[in-house]
Amino acid sequence: MGSVVLAGPMFAALRRAYPDATLHVLQLKKNQEVSLLLGLAQAEHLHALDDGTGLGLLRDIWRVSVALRRLPLDAVIDCELFSRISALMSYLSGAPLRAGFTPHTQEGLYRGSFINRAIPYNPYQHISKQFLSLVDALESAGMPRNKAAPARELPSDTRLAVRFTAHELRDYREQMLADFPSLRDRKIVLLYAGGGVLPERAWPAGHYAQLATGLCRHGHAVGLIGLREDAQLAQALQEQSASDHCVNLTGYTRDIRELLMLFHGADLLITNDGGPGHFASLTPIRSMVFFGPETGRLYGPLGPRAKVIESGLACSPCLSAYNHRNTFCDGDNQCLKRIEPDPVLADALAALAMTGSTP
Repeated sequence: MGSVVLAGPMFAALRRAYPDATLHVLQLKKNQEVSLLLGLAQAEHLHALDDGTGLGLLRDIWRVSVALRRLPLDAVIDCELFSRISALMSYLSGAPLRAGFTPHTQEGLYRGSFINRAIPYNPYQHISKQFLSLVDALESAGMPRNKAAPARELPSDTRLAVRFTAHELRDYREQMLADFPSLRDRKIVLLYAGGGVLPERAWPAGHYAQLATGLCRHGHAVGLIGLREDAQLAQALQEQSASDHCVNLTGYTRDIRELLMLFHGADLLITNDGGPGHFASLTPIRSMVFFGPETGRLYGPLGPRAKVIESGLACSPCLSAYNHRNTFCDGDNQCLKRIEPDPVLADALAALAMTGSTP
């Protein structure tokens, strides 16, 4: 879902270049909440594949392919890196122009010849810039692929927004403070310690515990966020912090919209690489995001309020599109373990000093 946020500048570029075009979005059903919230396309133009079961996925691929072919489409942009099924679906859609990535002569999955406006995937450029190159490729039939594309800077922000009323944000914050009174009258730091589907991207839990303890000792409050399956980890961190001002907020937000309201009501987010860091860029909150197995140079959150924290070990990053995101560290993610809590605490306190008074 974080990649949807990083694709925000691409959608903005499409609307500028083709103001009369109708945009459709196809993605996995489990990620569609973000597209609805951000208004990437009208609800009736959002198409989904449910990958819950193999047979169900095959049925959805057929159903969606038939629906797309009936539109008809003028162009398809395939934002997947080396996915064969998305390249095939771009062809099945019937669109005459099909932009997407190709490994060219590099390692990577062969995707057939379905993409006729292909650009080489570049592992040295931020993914938001590469998404923009896919827009440029629609107007370029040159070989090898998009030589005449304009030079682009890394986008300064996502070009996306979720609108809230002041009343709505105030009511949400007051409800949160009523539910967790120990957060009141303190600056609030949100910690996301879960690793999600790639646990090797997680900063060590013990480091998070030390950080939470230090923040509370300096007069701030800590909220441990995450999904319901992160509750046990959050409880352990809460106990290690030994502070009433460290609270367990896992499962507290019911959807992405509420998560964004939570970000509006807090002062700082410290998180592992993943969706929360990108969602934070849609709000005024400052963020600090750990990277190691993957790199912020390719996937870092956009905008000036985000700080990427990396150790710079020679083996980092180790996950890429070329190795199917399989790491050789076997869970011993030294690139993150060697980032000590004390410097992170110092950076967090400096960031909090810039946030002004409690909202």
